[in-house]
Amino acid sequence: MTRKRNQRSPLASVGLHTGLVLAAVVAVFPPLWLLVTSFKPKNDAFSTSLVSHFTLGNYTHVLADTKFLTWFGNSALIVGLTTVLGVFTAATTGYAVSRFRFPGMRPLMWLLLITQMFPVAILIVPLYNLMAGLGLLNQPVGLVITYLTIAVPFCAWMMKGFFDTIPVEIDESGRVDGLNPFGTFWRLVLPLARPGLAVTGFYTFVTAWAEVAYASAFMTGEENLTLAGGLQTFVNQYTNDWGAMTAAAVIIAVPAALVFAFAQRHLVAGLTAGTTKG
Repeated sequence: MTRKRNQRSPLASVGLHTGLVLAAVVAVFPPLWLLVTSFKPKNDAFSTSLVSHFTLGNYTHVLADTKFLTWFGNSALIVGLTTVLGVFTAATTGYAVSRFRFPGMRPLMWLLLITQMFPVAILIVPLYNLMAGLGLLNQPVGLVITYLTIAVPFCAWMMKGFFDTIPVEIDESGRVDGLNPFGTFWRLVLPLARPGLAVTGFYTFVTAWAEVAYASAFMTGEENLTLAGGLQTFVNQYTNDWGAMTAAAVIIAVPAALVFAFAQRHLVAGLTAGTTKG
């Protein structure tokens, strides 16, 4: 029996599906191990069994006996400010570059792109000295500014590509109706940019929520720590409480999962919107 040109042989099909299953196992194993370990007693963290002695003690310990809720509040404040300011700044910057021509526009876009080339290890020392000189160490504002320097350049490029796909005639109709440029942007163009805003907001949220290096360097003292710094108090050179750390990690993952569930319907459209100009 002859096969069609694009039809795979049985052996190739078996190999493909075997590879997909193995890739799925590799991807799922770390979060599954994290979840299972969070329900084990402290002494059974590295046992090969699943949950032989189910317990919620790790979660109780994290929530009741540590400063976890304080760290959570600090992170929520910093991430909330970063997300709101980052989305607004990236959207207005992307719209301005997409719609207007002004001196220094191309150098500005190149500058935004070049800032993404520097790794954290190079930037952390000058940023630390800058924040220390401004008196912003151990201050939420310092981390917000730092995270904005990470998120805004990439998001501005992405929003610029998205605004390029929105017809200029919409702006012209706004001007005919007597709207100023910001009114046109706010009332007419921004509502059409919801998918792009969803991607920008999600990227900014994840950038601030999951960041470790800056949070550990800029914030000290238990009352000032964010979740990234707080996690390091469970497992370090002095303590080794894997049960508490895995329980805290599971709790930390819940807000990120909720934000993703809320934004996911817009993510595919937003990620692909700037690839072509229609």
